Amino acid sequence: MKHLFFSKILKIIVIGTAVCGLLLYLWVIPVIGQSLTEQYPEFAYSYYPWLILLWVTAVPCYIVLVICWNIAVSIGRSQAFTMKNAWYFSLIARLAVIDTVIFLAGNIVYLILGMNHPGIVIASLFITFIGIAFTVCMKVLSDMVEKAAELQTQSDLTI
Repeated sequence: MKHLFFSKILKIIVIGTAVCGLLLYLWVIPVIGQSLTEQYPEFAYSYYPWLILLWVTAVPCYIVLVICWNIAVSIGRSQAFTMKNAWYFSLIARLAVIDTVIFLAGNIVYLILGMNHPGIVIASLFITFIGIAFTVCMKVLSDMVEKAAELQTQSDLTI
């Protein structure tokens, strides 16, 4: 019964995260960008490239949310420790690396093109660190779920 409860909670979190992400990417970021272009008209030419970069970085995030939904469904079926979930966590780790690399590379390219400030690049290193930490956590979780799935399979065969 706990599995169903946790599954529902995870699904609510996934839906909430998706809604918050949509608000952030489709409303907050464009509004902040527009206000910055009004305050600093000399940077107005970089509004759309930055908006596109940030929208591109949203794609892996939403793929991860779909994967998290699938994991929540399997938890609801009392199948938390499966090789499929281990593969899902490994896929999440790869998507996090891709997203982090896109974000950092975009920042550096925009710096070279004169559409970024060195202070922003330094601040983006913090976000890059979070992305790398998230990647490592997902890879560790993938390995642990894989080992648990192997132990569960061995246990099922013993009985």
